[in-house]
Amino acid sequence: MTISRNLEGPLLKLAGSMPVVAVTGPRQSGKTTLCRTAFPDLSYVSLEPVDVRDYARKDPRGFLEEHRAGAIFDEVQNVPDLLSYLQVEVDENPEPGRFILTGSQHFALTESLSQSLAGRIGILNLLPPSLDELARFGPPRDLWTVLWTGAYPRIFDRGLDPARWLADYTTTYIQRDVRQVLNVIDLEAFTTFLSLAAGRTASELHLSSLGGDAGISHPTVRAWLSVLETSFLCHRLPAWHRSTRKQLVKVPKLHFLDTGLACYLLGITDPAQLRHHPLRGALFESWVVAEVLKSRLHRGLPKRMFHLRQTRGLEIDLLVQEGERLIATEAKSGATVSGDFFKHLRAFGKDVSEHEAHLAYDPRLIYGGDAGQRRSDLRVIPWREVQEVEW
Repeated sequence: MTISRNLEGPLLKLAGSMPVVAVTGPRQSGKTTLCRTAFPDLSYVSLEPVDVRDYARKDPRGFLEEHRAGAIFDEVQNVPDLLSYLQVEVDENPEPGRFILTGSQHFALTESLSQSLAGRIGILNLLPPSLDELARFGPPRDLWTVLWTGAYPRIFDRGLDPARWLADYTTTYIQRDVRQVLNVIDLEAFTTFLSLAAGRTASELHLSSLGGDAGISHPTVRAWLSVLETSFLCHRLPAWHRSTRKQLVKVPKLHFLDTGLACYLLGITDPAQLRHHPLRGALFESWVVAEVLKSRLHRGLPKRMFHLRQTRGLEIDLLVQEGERLIATEAKSGATVSGDFFKHLRAFGKDVSEHEAHLAYDPRLIYGGDAGQRRSDLRVIPWREVQEVEW
């Protein structure tokens, strides 16, 4: 079953003005299906098969000559040198929407696309489906099943066992991507590192602590985390500060972008176990951050997402700053709304009114219950409606 994706509209719009458009994201997020659905008249070429890859590498001009009318080139990261020849091709014929590229994120892919095709390419990111997109497979069940299953579309399309599929996905990712990019020799150490990183989801990221627990050096932690981040498996949520310069030195939070993958790495074997797990609140927070990130990226918007932690104890799980609008969000996994849930949102609201009166403050609580509420000073949003509000 093929579902429509929210990114299709921005993708078609961008292809109407740029000769090359690239869709990047994690493996198995639905990039190929999206592009083939959006551009049914373009020929499709996968650069995964060795013979096709060798042809594109050894005779790039001849390869592109066969596709002068335009094409979808899938997994373009396998032949990065092709991009330079593609630049010459689109300079000769800059017709919008001629070439659609897909690529699984890894080191230097986006940089290569931007450098080789600067001014000729638009880049969009596709993550696994958001909650509203998953509902096109069928209505979501309870919250814990949603978090435990994750969002990779093949699980839903083929009715697969999530734990089995995620185990295979993790193995494939380690063997194909990480070993290829970083030449990881000790797979056991990397698997341990993955599990320890999953245990820190929704926590401030301290590289030395993570490296010490994993038994690896600080540079190794930095390199491995960079691969996870550029592969869109993890996201580092920077700290918000009134000074943009100071945001760079504040400690970011680490979030796994698929809670199903995080649950697998943590050894959570079923949704009932997750319901009582000590990290259920952290996993719910990461799920909310991922849903907001999907909402923005799948509309072609920049991230502009932060967290807040002040020395006096004030914390906000997620801030989205769009111009003079500041959306502050707290994520609480409990099914019952408590007055304590609003404490930080209201305290930060007072702080904003005193120091940033020009900002339109929009506080929101997303919780694990089913009933929405509109309070005088904030919105209470049930988890099922996370994609029904604008981010």
